[in-house]
Amino acid sequence: MEAVWILLIVIAVIALFLVFVYNGLVRLRNQVDEAWNQISVQLKRRHDLIPNLVNSVKGYMDFEQETLTKVIEARNAAVSAAEKGPQAAGQSAQAEGLLTGALRQLFALVENYPQLKANENVMQLQEQLTTTENQIGFSRHHYNSTVREYNTSIQTFPNVLIAGMFGFRDRDYFQIAEEDAAVPAVDLSLKA
Repeated sequence: MEAVWILLIVIAVIALFLVFVYNGLVRLRNQVDEAWNQISVQLKRRHDLIPNLVNSVKGYMDFEQETLTKVIEARNAAVSAAEKGPQAAGQSAQAEGLLTGALRQLFALVENYPQLKANENVMQLQEQLTTTENQIGFSRHHYNSTVREYNTSIQTFPNVLIAGMFGFRDRDYFQIAEEDAAVPAVDLSLKA
């Protein structure tokens, strides 16, 4: 009879351990999803600002339609990638990097148009984009920290056994190329 009690206690301890580890993994996975949602909000804001910026400069930049087209195409690709969620963070980061490059090219062209540099609407949109870029950077850092904690948790023993049984998979980091990490510099001063 005593052996039965010992066996039941051992089974209960193992069950509690499994429940504890499983719940911890679920908590971490949900934190990763929450962190991705924070990035997603900022990316949506960025994606929503870009058409307004393009429309504001379109009339002034008659000969730069190729650049405007590249910005819109990059924006659309970034929107599509972001909609795939945190499981495609790497793909989304790559698309966002291309968008950042297209925006840099647009901002560089704006420098050639004094009337654009003086346009209040364009200045406000560029300021909003710069602020949004900073917020994306903060959100990306938080997301990557959360992913690191989650990935470490599912890769360490004994969690790796439980993670494998219940389908917990590594998540991708939201990394962009170093040259795309800098906020686009915009000089709107009215120099002659």
